[in-house]
Amino acid sequence: MLAELRRANRDTRVQYGLMLLFGTLCIAAAFAPLEASLRATAVGTLFGFTAGLWVSHLVQVLRRAADARRDDITGAPSR
Repeated sequence: MLAELRRANRDTRVQYGLMLLFGTLCIAAAFAPLEASLRATAVGTLFGFTAGLWVSHLVQVLRRAADARRDDITGAPSR
């Protein structure tokens, strides 16, 4: 798995790192000794960041796949 991460481009590695960071902070905030409303707000915000990064990553992967397919069909690079 580490070899696959090393082969991934820099954007993907940064996205995975941020997802791991915000996911870990989300779990830590869930167990933090805070007032219930503050804890819920922190967990919701951190989960939102994590989910947003995940969706962004999926869109990026789909975009690259669509570009590669178009390049295969047309025979010319799109960029």
